[in-house]
Amino acid sequence: MTTSGGTSNGVPFTYVSSPVPVLTSLAPSSGPTAGGTTVTLTGTGLASTTAVQFGATPATSFTVVSDTHVTAVAPPGTGTVQVTVTTPGGLSNGLSYSYSGAPTLSGISPNQGSTAGGNTVTLTGTNLTGATSVTFGGTPATSVTVLSATQITAVVPASTAGPVDVTVTTPGGSSTLPKAYFYVSAPVLAGVAPLSGPLSGGNTVTLTGTHLIEATAVRFGATPATAFTVVSDTQITAVAPAGAAGLVDITVTTVGGTSNPVSYTYLAAPVITTLVPTQGPTSGGTTVTLTGSNFAQTATVLFGGAPTGFTVVSDTHLVADVLPGPAGPVNVTVTTPGGTSAPAVYTRVGPPGI
Repeated sequence: MTTSGGTSNGVPFTYVSSPVPVLTSLAPSSGPTAGGTTVTLTGTGLASTTAVQFGATPATSFTVVSDTHVTAVAPPGTGTVQVTVTTPGGLSNGLSYSYSGAPTLSGISPNQGSTAGGNTVTLTGTNLTGATSVTFGGTPATSVTVLSATQITAVVPASTAGPVDVTVTTPGGSSTLPKAYFYVSAPVLAGVAPLSGPLSGGNTVTLTGTHLIEATAVRFGATPATAFTVVSDTQITAVAPAGAAGLVDITVTTVGGTSNPVSYTYLAAPVITTLVPTQGPTSGGTTVTLTGSNFAQTATVLFGGAPTGFTVVSDTHLVADVLPGPAGPVNVTVTTPGGTSAPAVYTRVGPPGI
């Protein structure tokens, strides 16, 4: 130093060659506005780091790991800022770090599904960009797709029946909708009554089972029931649609899935082709043999509108008792679950007069 009194003695000063630090990456590149996220900075010339800044704000703390790595705790902030490192060699280039607001969830649709999972739901809310996970009752979604800052789709994982919390996590934090999604058990059918009906449909059948309360469809084979009514969680009544002769499977569908099938038979109406004998005394007491088709499930044989006893011999033959009555012709009909036959005529003949 030099003053009016002269020049001082000298002290040594050494110039040290220190490279300007260079940043190549940082991870993670985003975090909550509250700060507190530990960020790893990667680059070169970092060994002598004296400061780390997020925009104009110093890091809450930082640790020099090596000449190529520094960890720093992000301070609170908003928006996107440039992260820089300072060393004796100078100020590094900046890398972008984004502050994310905490996410909020406001809805989920649909809000129920099968215990088997696999269905896709849409979550709505705010600050959903960058979502890293969606969980259903603690179980991660099979996949997550971020559509926008206000919408996410997620594929539901499998779980047991009942309500669960839905949680979304982003760099800004987590948000939970309590008991927002309901897992529904698949329906189970135990029986159907009656077991058969006419080809024209229109008859009402009762289905029994479990988990039927949220039925959305009842099908006879591939054909929807004409109408159905959910009576309780264990019972549904359904109006059979028209169908072809033979067996079909009845199934019930709910949000929980499609039930096991139960069998239902479409029956053609009975047909009488011959009646032997075609006449007899007014006193009755005899039998007639009816020949035709679709007699196997005969429920009623009527003589002139009155029910009579009968025996089903086969699908093509039955024997019926002749009832007493006044002389003259009467209609004989056969009724099964498939319908009522066209009438055959039997004539009662009075005793001869003198």
